Amino acid sequence: MIIMEFFKKSRQCKHENFPPDKDTGYCPDCGELIENRWFIVRCACCGVKHKAIIKNGQIVPVEKFCHNCGGKDFIVERVNKINFIDINYAVLVKTTVPCEHFEFTQSWAESRETSNCTRKLLQQFR
Repeated sequence: MIIMEFFKKSRQCKHENFPPDKDTGYCPDCGELIENRWFIVRCACCGVKHKAIIKNGQIVPVEKFCHNCGGKDFIVERVNKINFIDINYAVLVKTTVPCEHFEFTQSWAESRETSNCTRKLLQQFR
């Protein structure tokens, strides 16, 4: 049973047709709101950039140690805007932005014909 779970196709959209140059937008395949997030991996000791990959849902460096200082600790840094120099080191993560739906009810107060009251929209309560 556990082995068969690995071979099942994921039914979630991977947003492959969403362009990497946009910050946010809607996926053409599923219609969800997508945000592109760029990450760079740096050595914790000397701060040198390293090539990164996504392994088991985590951003990790390709090498297990820093070639500059030999350190094994790394820092994952989020970059707001990617530039062409960092594109070889960066990892793109496409995340869905949760949509906030507000449900509310409005009602009108009926005015009686005997009073000189005008119709008012009642206050909204949440």
